[in-house]
Order: sequence, then C-alpha cells, then structure tokens
Amino acid sequence: MGALFSFLGFTALVAIIAYYATRKTDENTSKGYFLGGRSLTGVVIAGSLLLTNLSTEQIVGLNGSAYQEGILVMAWETLAAIAMVITALFLLPRYLKGGIATVPTFLERRYNKTTKALTSGLFLTGYVVVLLPIVLYSGALAINTMFDIPELLNVSKTSALWISVFSIGIIGSIYAIFGGLKAVAVSDTINAIGLLIGGLLIPYFGFVEIGQGDFTNGVSTLLNSNPEKFNAIGSNESSIPFATIFTGMMLVQLFYWGTNQAIIQRALGAKDLKEGQKGLLLASFIKIIGPLIVVVPGIIAFHIFQGNLPNADEAYPELVTKVLPPSLVGFFAAVLFGAILSSFNSALNSSVTLFGLDIYKEFINKEATEKETVKAGKWFGLFLALLAMFVAPFIANAPDGLFGYLQEVNGCYSIPILTIIVVGYLTKRVPAVAANFAIIFGAVLYILSQFVLKPMVFGSENYPHFLHVMGILFLINIGIMLLIGKLYPQEEAYVQKFTEEVDITPWKYAKPVSVIVVIVVVLSFVYFS
Repeated sequence: MGALFSFLGFTALVAIIAYYATRKTDENTSKGYFLGGRSLTGVVIAGSLLLTNLSTEQIVGLNGSAYQEGILVMAWETLAAIAMVITALFLLPRYLKGGIATVPTFLERRYNKTTKALTSGLFLTGYVVVLLPIVLYSGALAINTMFDIPELLNVSKTSALWISVFSIGIIGSIYAIFGGLKAVAVSDTINAIGLLIGGLLIPYFGFVEIGQGDFTNGVSTLLNSNPEKFNAIGSNESSIPFATIFTGMMLVQLFYWGTNQAIIQRALGAKDLKEGQKGLLLASFIKIIGPLIVVVPGIIAFHIFQGNLPNADEAYPELVTKVLPPSLVGFFAAVLFGAILSSFNSALNSSVTLFGLDIYKEFINKEATEKETVKAGKWFGLFLALLAMFVAPFIANAPDGLFGYLQEVNGCYSIPILTIIVVGYLTKRVPAVAANFAIIFGAVLYILSQFVLKPMVFGSENYPHFLHVMGILFLINIGIMLLIGKLYPQEEAYVQKFTEEVDITPWKYAKPVSVIVVIVVVLSFVYFS
C-alpha cells in the first residue's frame, strides 16, 4: 500500500508542477499550443527528448535483447548521440530559419502540398498503427506486473490490461490534448530526472546483489563471468551485425532524431537556436550513458537468472522485482509511468499538430482561425487516443524481440521521409514529382521487401538484414530523385527564406561539444570490442 501511495504522490506532484508552469501560456494560438510559445530552454528540451524516447517498450525491449545478446545492442543508444549532433549542427538551424512547426511544412515549401499531405499521412499512419497502441500495451503490462493489478482489483489479467490501458490513455490524453507541447515538455523534464535516478538504481542494486552486498565485487564478477556478453561487435547472426551500423542503423537514427515529428517538435519549440542546440547536445551526452539503464540491467538479469527466464522480455521487470527495495517500488513505478505517458502523449501531441496544421487548415477548412485549428486538432487527438486505447489490448500476442520488430516496421515510413528531406536540403532543383514518387515508391518497395519477399519467397535465413535493406532502398530512392531532377529540373531554384521568428545565432560551443560526443561514442565501441 505504501508503494501505491508513493506512486500516486509523485505522479500528482508532476501534474501540479506542469499545470503551474503552463498556466500563462496562450493555448489558443498555434505557436502557444503546438510549440509551447517557442519558449523552451535547453534543459527542458533535453529532458523532454530523453523521456519521449525512453519508454517501456525500449526499457523492457532493449534489456530483453541485452539479456539474449549482450552489450552489442547498445548501438541503438550510443549511435543516437551522433544523430543528435548532426541534427543540432545541420538540420535544426534550417528548421528554425524557416520558422516551421512541422517537418511536412518544410516539405511543402521545398516541394508542394501533395508532398506535405503524403508525409503527414505516413507519420499519422505510423503513430496510429504502431507507436501509440504498443506504448499503451507495454506500459500497461509493466504497471500490471509491478502492482499486481489483477490481484489488487480482483479481476482477470485481460480485464486488468484494459483498465490499465485506458487509465494511461486518459491521463496521457489530458496532458497532450488539453495542455499542449509545453505541458508535455515540463512534465517530461521532471519525469526525466526521476527516470535517470530510478533507472540507475536498478543496475546499482543489481551489482550489489551479484556482489553479495559489495558493488565493486558485483561489477568485476559480472565482467569476468560473462565476457561474451561484453562484445559490441555483433556477428552476422546477431540482431545487429556490425556492418549495419554503417548502413541502415545510422539512417534510422537520423530519421528518428532529426525528422520524426514526435521528437524534433521539442527542438522546434526552442526560444532560439542556441537553446535548441544546447538541448540536443546535452541529451546526446546523457544518451551515451543510456546503456546503463536500457542494456546493462539485461546482462545483470542474465547472470542472476542464469538465462533461465522463459521470455527475454521478462528480464527487466523480473530484475526490478528481485533487487529493488520495497520502499522504492512506488517511486520507480511512478517514474516508469511518467515514461509511458511521455511516449504516448508526445506522439499524440505531434499527431494533433500534424492534423491541425497540415491537414485540417490546408485541406478541410482553409479559412479556419488559429483557435478553430487548435480545436480541430484536439478533437482529432481525442479520436486517435480512443482508437489507440481500443487497439492496444489486442497486442497481447506481440512477438518476442519487440524493439527490433518495431524498428523493422517503422522502416515503412522512416526511409522514404528521410530520403526526401535529405535531397530537399542538399539540392535546389529536384522537383516535387520526384519527392512524391519517392515517398510512395519507397514505402511500397520496403513493404514488399520485408513482408512479402522475405517471408514468402526467400525466407528469413537467406535474406539481407532489414537495416541493410533500408540502406539499399535509401540509395535507390536518392538515385531515382536525382535522375528525375536531372531530366525534369524545377524551373526556379529553391532558396530557403529566413522568417526571423527566432534568433538563429548558433551556440558558440556547439562544434567542440559535438566533436567530444563523437569521440566518446567511437571510444565506447573500441573499448567493448
């Protein structure tokens, strides 16, 4: 019961602070609602970025992968730091120069309205079909396990799942739909601090458990007993063969941190370029130590349970139950709840933004006032949230290795969108028809490759890794766009205009800090090879 009270107390504290921090923001304007009034500082951006990214499907999924394969899965975390550096130095200055609220807005200016509509549609499809329901499902599963909700409420596991899904969904919707981006970002920052503390406590208590009360002894015992788990260079049979780092892995990271609306929206809400760059680079530093939270506990669990768990995705919750003192369970569950809410409400807030600005205002009601646009976005968000809540419980038979599966499915829209953004920035005369063809062709080709040819024609054993497939399709897409641009160039060269909405003077330490981040990432791979 004490755990439940500490859980409710911390959750209520976050809500109260978020309310007081946002009560003066004008939520009736697009800038106020969708971009937090362009007032976000570096620390708030960093906290929101990290917590939006870090949720139960990642904490549970990556630790499950580490339980099976060891530290090589850290590539999903550490390489994100390099992608964030590229975003801070290359993409963010261009986004803020154009004063955009959504990535598809840039694509409309660079290409045309059709490109914008196709991209917004792809983003929304990805959020509805994949992200929102899986975040709700994995989150509900974690909460049910930690508090034993079926026994607490005297209901079946299925009923408990529905109750938890709707509880998370309703609370997340209140933040995202009625609070706007600033409420999401502020609550994320508080929860990010809690998650860092709570997340680091798990490996600490895990090492103490292994060392029979001695932390240092626990570390040396784990390293000496499981040397095969500390090799960052994956074999061809592993989930991340080393070569994929140089093909699709880096593309996935660039898409996620540089173009994914749910993520980049935090940086787009920066008060100026300096704060945006500070936020991204601070987050990149913290991302480097991310494996301590999302990889190392999986290896600790492998040592403690001797690899005898029936399902690898049970490794993290089982470890938490075993090593965390009962007095801290409520706090950690509250922090985990915050992480679940963050991923859910961030994707939902981004969906509301995409629909309101890129679809409603553009295609449904062109004369809509800002207040009407925000209202339409909120209603759409409510519909989307309910849809996700009804779909989520049916993912009860989700496949093992959920994290890798999510990355593979996300390729349907990540690679086509990344292609047209890269070509859009690096060229001036590639026409809209090239982008529109590439986004449809890229999505269809990837779906055919991974969900028709791989399982039905060649078989999984004889088919290239999905990250290699992403790299190949990325190059094919770029080649097609450049060819069309050569044959049918745009009459007028594209020139990006400075809207002067925010100051785009770069942070003077951005480049040296970026160099340090890249060096640390490279050294981490060298050390564990």
